[in-house]
Amino acid sequence: MSPTECDPLIKRKRKLGDLPLAELPDPLRDFAVTKNGFLPENGPLKRLPDAYYAPWEDLIERLSALIENNTLRQKVDKLPVLSVEHLKTEAEWQRAFVILGFLTHGYIWGGDAPAQILPPPLTVPLLAVSSHLGMPPVATYAALNLWNFGTTSPSNNFADLDNLYSLHTFTGTRDESWFYSVSVAIETAGAELIPVMMNALEEVFCVMNKPYPVETNFEGYKKAIGMATSALRGLCKRLGELGALLVRMDEHCDPAIFYHRIRPFLAGSKNMASAGLPRGVFYKEGEGKGSWRKYRGGSNGQSSLIGFLDLVLGVEHRYSVYERGDLKPAQETHIEENEDKKQAFHDEVREYMPAPHRRFLEYLEDRYPGGMRTAVERLMGNYSGKSEKDVSNELEELWKAFQSAIKAMVDFRSHHLQMVARYIIIPSRQHRQCDGSKVNLATASSIQRSDQDKTELTGTGGTALLPFLKQSREETLQAGNLSIEVLQ
Repeated sequence: MSPTECDPLIKRKRKLGDLPLAELPDPLRDFAVTKNGFLPENGPLKRLPDAYYAPWEDLIERLSALIENNTLRQKVDKLPVLSVEHLKTEAEWQRAFVILGFLTHGYIWGGDAPAQILPPPLTVPLLAVSSHLGMPPVATYAALNLWNFGTTSPSNNFADLDNLYSLHTFTGTRDESWFYSVSVAIETAGAELIPVMMNALEEVFCVMNKPYPVETNFEGYKKAIGMATSALRGLCKRLGELGALLVRMDEHCDPAIFYHRIRPFLAGSKNMASAGLPRGVFYKEGEGKGSWRKYRGGSNGQSSLIGFLDLVLGVEHRYSVYERGDLKPAQETHIEENEDKKQAFHDEVREYMPAPHRRFLEYLEDRYPGGMRTAVERLMGNYSGKSEKDVSNELEELWKAFQSAIKAMVDFRSHHLQMVARYIIIPSRQHRQCDGSKVNLATASSIQRSDQDKTELTGTGGTALLPFLKQSREETLQAGNLSIEVLQ
């Protein structure tokens, strides 16, 4: 390969050229990344085709009504324990995961007090489906959003938020459907960033990994600068559009409805002692089998798109995530509890992503360590300024584009913080007459806030909300602190 050659979107291990070119597959195809990014190519399946699963479909179709009249648990307890052997395609496995995830959270949180025991009709198939998909047996971000939407668009366009709707909700409200749909619209809008940023990173890292001096490969060096600058400018613009979508939450999602009616169903079983699950949930398999388990609930922190953007920009999240109320480094709760190992929340939540998407992020992390942050540092650091071929202006534009992209990501996280304040913090401080017999995340959070603010509000993912989100924003800002001097 000559010094100027660089092939976009080809897979390598550790360093470019470890494998023959003919053996390098397309990573987007291999990792189930579609034209819609992390959303399915043609949208989620709306019903399992095999009539064998009619008992599941019947319950999920009536989910909100069964929760409302407090009969869901009774109906679930009478379900047969269905086998997963009739699930054929990945779309069917995903559909089963959505159904079982919603039924599980509805069963746990759909009463005056949370159910601490999950019965075999849910436990057995849910464990099998989650094992197949490589995800924990809970209603993850993928179950709530990626595989739980439809569109009224004749062209099956997922980009128009006004045409999106959720296939299933716990409450039957437009508020809940809109809440999920905003995330789907954000995922769609961010989809085109994936190949653009990968091509730019491939070009830059290809040049960076060559043993040739800049003067020998000047054209390739200049091309890499141009691609990186253009990609970062596009990223900055698109992040602004993602933020604009996020703030549209107000249009059809009322904060009080979200806080008191929707959010409790999204909670997991980790760090939920105050919400009524001190030991987590017992996943009962029958015949004397079962185990207590603790999992995080669904949250936007499980979005592969957000993880992708962090990796692209070189954002590093520290291993000191705040757990609920403790304000100290968190102990990891993996799919199996491991009290001896610490793990950052952003790393842990990858295990809640669809397995191909998780592998995709690991691939990116391995292939482009440090992302654009490393790329910008290396491109600027390798230029001495003494060459007859001057690119100092181009490098300055690259630096500006990177800083603008970092600022845009910080702004996006600030929008998220504003949404959290409006939809969680403020409602938790408003003294509302609640049913005193209810025990869930909303009542627990309100009690915490009324106790002279001595404890932090808990997110559905089990973290202390504000410290965690503020830390994430600060870590994003720090990614802009390059270890080089800016060209004068």
